[in-house]
Parts: sequence; structure tokens; C-alpha cells
Amino acid sequence: MEETARLRSSWVWLLVIFSFGSFIETIFYGQLTAFTPLYLPHLGVPADQVTRWAGLVASVSGILGLPFLPFWGALADRYARKPVIVRSFVVELVTGMACSAAGGLWVFLLARLISSLSLGNSGLMLTTLAERTPSKRQGLAFSIMNTAAPIGVFVGPLVGGPIVDHNGFPTLLLIDAALLLLVVLLLSFGYQDNFIGRDRGPLLRMALDSIHIILKSARLKALFPALFLLFAGWMMALTYVPVAVGKLYSGSDLGTVIGRVLGAGGVVALLVGPLFGYLADRFGHWKVLIIGAIFTIFLWPLPGLAVGLVPFAAAWAAINGLTSGVFSISFSVLANSASADVRGRVMSFAYLPVNVGLILGPSLGSLVSQGSVFTVFPTAAILTALGVGLLAVANKRSVSNESKRSN
Repeated sequence: MEETARLRSSWVWLLVIFSFGSFIETIFYGQLTAFTPLYLPHLGVPADQVTRWAGLVASVSGILGLPFLPFWGALADRYARKPVIVRSFVVELVTGMACSAAGGLWVFLLARLISSLSLGNSGLMLTTLAERTPSKRQGLAFSIMNTAAPIGVFVGPLVGGPIVDHNGFPTLLLIDAALLLLVVLLLSFGYQDNFIGRDRGPLLRMALDSIHIILKSARLKALFPALFLLFAGWMMALTYVPVAVGKLYSGSDLGTVIGRVLGAGGVVALLVGPLFGYLADRFGHWKVLIIGAIFTIFLWPLPGLAVGLVPFAAAWAAINGLTSGVFSISFSVLANSASADVRGRVMSFAYLPVNVGLILGPSLGSLVSQGSVFTVFPTAAILTALGVGLLAVANKRSVSNESKRSN
């Protein structure tokens, strides 16, 4: 019993559980992103409108949950973090089952809207992990956990492609639901969370206070918009990679081919993510983040210039791997940009840049892709360049008492 209790409180075991949860979660979302364009005709969308609707479905799927995001951190601070974390995976479980049962576009779209109520789990997991991880291992721990997410996004389509081709997308979603149920059980009973919320203020005030903390911090006010732009380009391109593959390949096993292209990007992410964590711990998180983001500016146009499926897949693997590394280290930069007493509140917004990017990017992509789907890649380069500029501004601003809890 004593050995079991020690394991459940170990930061390494906590890293394993949280990384597994993130991996399964993003397998689910990666498969939704990859195969929704293929499934839209089965939901009644005409073939000539699939490109437009792929962007619209992706962009609106994150809107419903955004107004609730401040409340998840407030609830965690008032009561406990674990129930709020588990809540998000229960929502995803319900989403997977609803999407599988959807018989038309509007039911499917409603199920995707419900999925946005799962926002706010990763920041709380990162905050819990940061409290237990030795300071000299924090960059590595964050990069491992956050690399699990990009890998899941691409391993999911790689494994799911043949299932979609032979058994259909609804079957794949039911498998995802079973895996998400396993995560719910593992998070509920697999680790000990000693955090007890002590803030007994009104929830609305606490939620608004979370936003106020960010708006009062000079660094965070620049850092969040920078990450919005960086990840808007990534989410836009990711949404349209399946459509681009469909333009380059006309065989009968399109789902499998899409999975292989995205899977190649996941292999590169597996290598680059931990490397970014090591380099960040050695040379500085900000320096590695900015240099990595600058390199992505020059790589983003390459998939749009590729002639043929193989060059496209190689270019996408390179850009996705590097962007995944930038993504993984951005969380440690964000965590270190808030003082310790408000870090949990700030980190509850950790995935907000991705979710805002998932709204902005595909929305913009639905406009710029009307002439050619490949225009999304140079557009991503422009968004990234703007984001790098704001990163430089944020880096010059110090972390001060501005980020402390307001009264």
C-alpha cells in the first residue's frame, strides 16, 4: 500500500498519466480533423462545398466553450483541480459518441460545438505537474507532456485511416470513446492530488479576476496574441492538409494515405519535441522558442510549392515537426511569465491560443483557399511572422507584480 501511495504521488508517474491522457485526447481530435472532410459528403455536403465546410466546422467547434474558460480555473481554485480535469475528458467521451451517431450535418456540428466545453484541462494538468517536478527537469517534463499532444494528432490519423477506409468513420469514433473512458478512469483513480482550493470568493468574481490578471501583465498581454498568431497558422494548415492530400491523390484508400502523411509529421514531432525541451533547459526557453519560430517562417511556404504527394508529405513532416517543438516549449514560457501565486489561473488559459487559433486559422483558410487550397501555407508563414514580432515584444517585458492576484 505504501509503495502504491508513493507511486501515485510521484511526478514521473504523474507525467506518464497526463501524457497518456493528452495523447488519447489528441488522437481523438486529430482524427476529427483528418477525416471530417472525408465524412462531410456522407452528412449531405455537396462535393464542391467540402473545402468551405471543412474550415467552417473546424472554426465554429471551439466557440461555445470560450466564455466558460475562465470559470474552469476559478472552480479549480475554489474546490479542486482533479474534478475539473476529469470533466473535460467526460465531455470528449460524450462528443465522440454523439458524432458517431450523427445522421446529418447539423447534429454533427452540434456535437463538435459541445466538444469545446472540454477546454481548460491541459493548463491545470501542467500546473499540477509543475508543482511536483524538480525545477531542473521542468522544461523536459513540459516538453514530453506537450509533445504527446502533437504526436497524438498525427498518430491518430495514421492508425485511423485504414479503419475509416474499411469500417467507416463512426466506428473509429466509437473506438475513441472507449479509449477516452479509460482515460477518465485512470485520471479519477490513478493519481493523488493534494491540492485543495481555498478561495471562497464568488465564482464570477474569481473568473473575471483570472482575465484581469492577464490584462494587468504587460508580458502576458503581448505573449497571448503572439501565440494566437503562431497557432492560427498551424491550425489553418492542419485543417486543410487532408483536403490538399485529396488534390494530390485520387486512389480509393484516401483515408489511409491521409493518415500516412499526417503520421510522418508525428514521427518528426516525436524527435523534435524532447529536443526542444533539452535545448530550452540548456540555452533558455525564450531563446529556443523565438529561434524555432523564426525557422518555421521559412519552412511554411514549402508544402504549397511541392509538386507531387511525396514532396508535399516531406515538406509537411518538416514544418509540422518544428512547429510541434515550438508548441511544446511555449507552455513553459507561459508558466514562467506568471508569478507563482496566480500561475494556476494563468495556466488554465494555456490552450486558449490553440483554441483561438483553431477559430481564426480555419476561418481565414476558408477564404484564402477558394482559389487553391495550397495558399493556406504561405498564409501561415505571414501569421507566424506576425507572431514572432509579438514574441520579441513580450520577451522584453518583465514579469512583475502586475501578474499577481488582483484584489
